[in-house]
Amino acid sequence: MSRPRKQIYTLEMYLKKIKDGDIDNNADVQRRMVWSREQINELIVTVLKDEYIPPIILGEENNSQLHIADGGCRSAALNSFWNGTHTITPAIENSLIPYKKKIRDKNGNISWEDAVFDIKNKSYEKLPEELKKKFNEYQIETVIHENCDRNELSKYIKRYNNHTSMNPDQKAFTYIDRFAGCVREILESDFFLNHSDYSENDKVKGVVERVVVESVMCANHFDSWKKQPKAICKYLNDHATEEEFKKFADNLHRLEKVVTDDIRDIFNKKDSFIFLTLFDRFTGFCVDDRYFADFLRKFQSEYRRHKKNEKGMLFDEIGRELSTKDKMVIEAKLDMLEKLMADYLHIDEARMDSDPEVFIAECLHMDIHKVHEDMELYTESLKTLTSHTIRDGSKLLDRENHLSLLAMMAYSYEADIDLDDWLPEYAERNPAYYADQKKNYLHMREDLMNGNAELKFAKTGMTKATNSLVDALPL
Repeated sequence: MSRPRKQIYTLEMYLKKIKDGDIDNNADVQRRMVWSREQINELIVTVLKDEYIPPIILGEENNSQLHIADGGCRSAALNSFWNGTHTITPAIENSLIPYKKKIRDKNGNISWEDAVFDIKNKSYEKLPEELKKKFNEYQIETVIHENCDRNELSKYIKRYNNHTSMNPDQKAFTYIDRFAGCVREILESDFFLNHSDYSENDKVKGVVERVVVESVMCANHFDSWKKQPKAICKYLNDHATEEEFKKFADNLHRLEKVVTDDIRDIFNKKDSFIFLTLFDRFTGFCVDDRYFADFLRKFQSEYRRHKKNEKGMLFDEIGRELSTKDKMVIEAKLDMLEKLMADYLHIDEARMDSDPEVFIAECLHMDIHKVHEDMELYTESLKTLTSHTIRDGSKLLDRENHLSLLAMMAYSYEADIDLDDWLPEYAERNPAYYADQKKNYLHMREDLMNGNAELKFAKTGMTKATNSLVDALPL
């Protein structure tokens, strides 16, 4: 069998051959026209901008009759515009087409100038003559298989159409080219591999990419929430920042350490973006991440089935008659979850207050992981300091006062100041302490500020050396 031959036609010649029947687009096994008006728009723009269209595959009978084996939808789309049955829709992107406009002066001399034509709502007949000519002269490449009977033609149709077109999630991802690399890196995180509930099919079909962009949109741009993945990707491409994607990646790394098999199914293709947004809001509480995991367990085991919002609905009943991606549904679910989480953390406040790392992170607005890394340093330094600065029997050494002293030690390291002179003098003036350890910590810190010239002057702008550091610490 000979190799297929290549044949290039002008688009006008190619479409005339279809009109005249020399090229047939109605093979028995060929699928019907399935393209949307949006797809037709995009193909017309491709032609008018002289961009690439893959070759049309033809099968040729011995009598020279040609049949389209692959490219039937492309051919029908081009033909529908050329013969006037398709008008470019208002939703088209990139509707401004640059071209060279022919100018003829009164003496018949011709010149050319740059021009732009908006093809929105335009048919072929409404194009300027220059663009009609450009459309007609576009070069269509074909590959022709010779000596084809019906059986051979069916074989080629099956061969060239044995592919899967992009689904809406996959196509939407093509509209976020600025951050596509960030998203691809995020997809390789251990969270999506081992700490969430996505099937292999979800990962292939672009579901996880959709979850990422929905989560970034919901956490950072909820006021501009879009329902469709394509609209979200387009919005983020124009308005998002790399920092937002980096923050999201960091959140996933934190969740990897606390999400266990008993709660991983919460992070599924339907609800993931809501719970990932909830965690993003949780990070502002300066509470150890394991409490978020504890809340999820409580939510799964009890709240989801028994707790109702102010409208008397369970979580899964919210917006049941609406789309799960409606803004009002998402807002209602997040509102309910935040209130449940806040109540849960408040109920468990005594347990949190007994955790030194959590207490320090909350009081100093520090990252819990940094506190954990330095906790041994704080503990040993406090032990050494109190052993020679506070007299035995002082109430400040009570076990119940340990948290506020540890927080002061952490504060001293963050502000790079020495407590050796201040602490014994403070102990002399304050033989007792507040039972509320956060209140006691704030009282001690204020006393330190009032008695430490460097800190006090730094706060009033008189000592520049420590200005930036002190200003970064919470008052």
